[in-house]
Amino acid sequence: MKANIVLRGSLFTLLADADTMEFDYIIVGAGSAGAILANRISEKHSVLLLEAGPADSAYFLGMPMGYGLSFYNPKYNWMYWSEPVPGFGGRQTYVPRGKVLGGSSTINAMVYMRGRPEDFADWEEAAGPEWNWESVTKAYEAVEEKVKIGSMAGKSHPLCQRYFDACLAMGLPLNHNPNHGTQHGVGYNPITVHNGRRMSSSHVFLSPVRRRATLKIETEAIVSRVLFEGTRAVGVAYVRGGDLKSVRARREVILSAGAINTPHLLQLSGVGPAGLLTRHGIAVVAANPEVGRAMQDHVCYDHYYRARVPTMNEELRPLLGKAKAALEYVLFRKGWLSGSMNQAGGYVRSSPGRALPNLQLYFCPASYDRAPPKTRKMTEPDDFPGISISVSNTRPTSLGSVELRSPSPADAPAIQPNLLSTEEDVAEMLEGAHFLRRLSQVPQLAAVLEGEFKPGLQARSDIDLIADIRARSISVFHPCCTVRMGAALDSRLRVKGVERLRVIDASSFPNIISGNINAPSMMVGWKGAEMVLEDA
Repeated sequence: MKANIVLRGSLFTLLADADTMEFDYIIVGAGSAGAILANRISEKHSVLLLEAGPADSAYFLGMPMGYGLSFYNPKYNWMYWSEPVPGFGGRQTYVPRGKVLGGSSTINAMVYMRGRPEDFADWEEAAGPEWNWESVTKAYEAVEEKVKIGSMAGKSHPLCQRYFDACLAMGLPLNHNPNHGTQHGVGYNPITVHNGRRMSSSHVFLSPVRRRATLKIETEAIVSRVLFEGTRAVGVAYVRGGDLKSVRARREVILSAGAINTPHLLQLSGVGPAGLLTRHGIAVVAANPEVGRAMQDHVCYDHYYRARVPTMNEELRPLLGKAKAALEYVLFRKGWLSGSMNQAGGYVRSSPGRALPNLQLYFCPASYDRAPPKTRKMTEPDDFPGISISVSNTRPTSLGSVELRSPSPADAPAIQPNLLSTEEDVAEMLEGAHFLRRLSQVPQLAAVLEGEFKPGLQARSDIDLIADIRARSISVFHPCCTVRMGAALDSRLRVKGVERLRVIDASSFPNIISGNINAPSMMVGWKGAEMVLEDA
């Protein structure tokens, strides 16, 4: 059915005679949380799952290292760019987001971190006891029974051992399992890989139930707005194959489109800061000033070193090396392509007086020059032996925003992560830079390094290092908290000011956790599904 579309007060009106489809629940977004929601809720109710991107059937999407091919691929990636970031000296930062079944779990670097109890003490304070450490641990355990978390142990480059030896010499403990007990220490990264295959949320939770009679999945379906009758959410409008369609929800609409697209869709639908909506000519359904506010993300700052010994650069840069790695993976699901570039890492205190680790480390036995912006090729490491060690502050205090740019759903939102906007964040990253310098000079690691080429030893003073941090840091791709529980949402993930509308994804986090956010996104999907089923 080709629909006639009329633009009225910035809202698309569907003029069609055909009957509107109905489902018990409509879920917008088939990502880390959305795929879990669809699986669990469709056990008892009819569900329509709408995904803006295509199916995840491409072979390289199941290959763990395949994320190098999706990093700048508009077919599978929204490829957003931020507004100029003042803390980055006015540079933009890249904001990749999954646009495919499985969402960002299909295109990420697969590091799986639960966070720590102290993170969720803050969640409990904001959203109640249903989100305390004990409660979320049960959800994590349930997810991990399905996902099968692997490790980079056995898949890693020998230089990882050099990194561990240097850290041990600095007094840090080995800790290969930061998801159980303390995070403190260094070790191989836990990753969402099992038997050489990426464990995306789609592969684990959608693939087994795609033929379930109560579940309908529509890919390449771009949702333009939530439909309301008064303040009651009754369905959504979306475009698929050039057709504008509408569909009704008998029970609830659930937004699981991620920390960027969920607040944008709410604002397009008339739920958000009243002044922002009015400025763009959007009728206010519910004034909810917290929608799109308080965005958090982790900052990543890299130090690069030339090495005296072979690294993965020599393995993966030559065409013959790529072919060898591909053949090993296709035949045996082993080799470099069966893991992640982020092979090792850990959590450290930037200064002795801190009670908890406040820096996360990433060790990569390869090097990729990230400059100039917008041209980084993850499939082309540097043409010399090199490694990188990166640092990220675990609980940044900088807050950003996501705002609609116009009343048209076709226009990407304005994303202002506002990274490094507080003195506390800058001070932590400076301490992180000094830590990386000390680590690289420990004999166990220094023996295999020829020298630091970024930032380079010409950056010696704190002023020089802060300037380099602002000039070269990037987002580590963990946006969250843009529709927070305790602010925009209640403790059961319901949007304040309206009825029958929930948000269940990373935008619902009350605050960022100490680590990568795919694990808590899946945990929120699991707990959110429980809440939906209980409330039904």
